[in-house]
Amino acid sequence: MNDLFLYSGIYLAALMLLPAWRALAGPTVLDRLVGVNAIGSKTIVMLVLIGLLYGRVDMFVDIALAYAMLNFIAVLAASRYFQKQKGLYDDVEK
Repeated sequence: MNDLFLYSGIYLAALMLLPAWRALAGPTVLDRLVGVNAIGSKTIVMLVLIGLLYGRVDMFVDIALAYAMLNFIAVLAASRYFQKQKGLYDDVEK
């Protein structure tokens, strides 16, 4: 069973490369924010898988929940900042 969790974690780490590419080479700020948010979501699942591997799910779930709140607030704050400062929606016709 540990092998299943280990291979799932490796597969999930490989899947993180796609949003990492979007976060690094995204043409717009919104693409970069979505990429960072996707990496954060996959990291939360990875933390739970690590907890399953070590047999300490309770501790790693607490860490994953704290990281999820931090990720959500950071992406929300960054999107709000870029909306105010850079005018993300100024180019849209009303």
